[in-house]
Order: sequence, then C-alpha cells, then structure tokens
Amino acid sequence: MFRRVLVKTLGLVGVTIQYGCIAHCTFEYIGEFVLCSGPSMEPTITNHDLIFSERLSRHFYRIEKGDIVIAKSPFDPKMNICKRVIGLEGDKVCTSSPSDVFKAHIYVPKGHVWLEGDNLRNSTDSRTYGPVPYALIRGRVCLKVLLE
Repeated sequence: MFRRVLVKTLGLVGVTIQYGCIAHCTFEYIGEFVLCSGPSMEPTITNHDLIFSERLSRHFYRIEKGDIVIAKSPFDPKMNICKRVIGLEGDKVCTSSPSDVFKAHIYVPKGHVWLEGDNLRNSTDSRTYGPVPYALIRGRVCLKVLLE
C-alpha cells in the first residue's frame, strides 16, 4: 500500500517537473504574454493591453527599426519597458524634443539600440537614459491580444 502511494506520488512529481521545464523553456526561448502599463506607448499600446512578445528575433539579431520591443529597464532591472526601436548601432538619431529649436544628434554605439515611446511627451526612454545595450532586449512584440 505504502509503495503504491510512493510510486504514484513520485510519478506526479516527475510529470509536474517535466511540464514546469517545458513551460520555462517556452517562456524563456519562444515568447511570453506581457500586460503593459503606463502611457508611454499610446496610442499604439494603451494601459492594460495584453501583448505577446516573441524571443526568437532577439536571439537571431532580427530586431529592426520600427519594431516594438520589451527590454529590461536600464534604471531598474526588476522592471520591463515597452518601447519602439528608433535606431540601431551606427545610426545617427535626434536626441532633442520636437519643440527644441536646436537639434542634438548622437550615434548609437556598437551593441546598443535607441528606444523611444510613441507618446514622446509622456515617455521615459533613451532620450533620458541613453542608448540601451542589445542584451537588455527581452523580445519583440508581435501580437496585441484584444480583450473585450
């Protein structure tokens, strides 16, 4: 009796570990669902939108200008940010706000990207913290889930 209970328990633990490993690998290497908060990407992505971020593009260096990405915040590694790629390494980007009379420019260094929110007036982005290392990119947004 005890042996049968032990075998069933160990079998259940084994199956749980297997599914846990599959889930971990799926979310780490293929993609994940992310609930966005904040106004920085409005009107493209609004507060409480659910998006799917795929991770394969990041691994194969397929991030391009215009893509929306999820990245680790350069200020707080526990927080993710959702921004649009404005410049890739070697690109010249404008760092001043649209209302500035004199425009300032910077070249994006090797291994970095320039990220900005679509809502320029209400976004903390590369204009504040500079170029973001490519290694901080977690994934590329490829799907917005419509919840109604």
